[in-house]
Amino acid sequence: MEISSVTTPSAPTAARANNAITSDFTTFLKMLTVQMQNQDPLNPIESSDFAVQLATFSGVEQQVQTNQLLADMMSRLSQSGMADLAGWIGQDARTTAPAQFDGAPLTLSLTPASGADRSVLVVTDASGQLVSREEVPARSGDYQWLGADISGAPLPPGRYSFSLENWQGEEQMETRPVDHYARILEARGGAEGTTLILQGGIEVPAASVTGLRRAD
Repeated sequence: MEISSVTTPSAPTAARANNAITSDFTTFLKMLTVQMQNQDPLNPIESSDFAVQLATFSGVEQQVQTNQLLADMMSRLSQSGMADLAGWIGQDARTTAPAQFDGAPLTLSLTPASGADRSVLVVTDASGQLVSREEVPARSGDYQWLGADISGAPLPPGRYSFSLENWQGEEQMETRPVDHYARILEARGGAEGTTLILQGGIEVPAASVTGLRRAD
């Protein structure tokens, strides 16, 4: 189990950026001095032009410093977020992502639609092929899925996805995904946010997790 690190700008990098700004500003002042010393006495440069040049360079300098400050702030926020996720490792996350089945029963969290009087658990394999349809209680609560196919034969280990068909009489009301809990093994940072690695190598966005519980 590990938490992937987030790359942050080092102190030497920030120092180099600041030194570069200082060096550029010194060079600009030297160029401005030479310009003043070598201006045409009959057509001297207006003092307002010097002021504009100074103001322009100052604005660029401030923008570079602002960009550097924002980059440092974003880096610290990302690092803080990953540190907070350290406590998630080893816990069970509630998600609707596919579940890794290893032969042991899986605990599913059923939440039938309001008004449904019949619910059917639909199971598909990693390729999206239907492997099971079974009647389940039309009430909210945990359900132990034993891993059997339509004929009742045991299914092989692998990834399976679950959805719940909700019926009222002979009319199907809706189909919704089914939650389950899976162990969090790793957290990875990236350009699109933090990704959690669950049992079986299943990847889910951290923002999609709707609940956490301590592992048994």
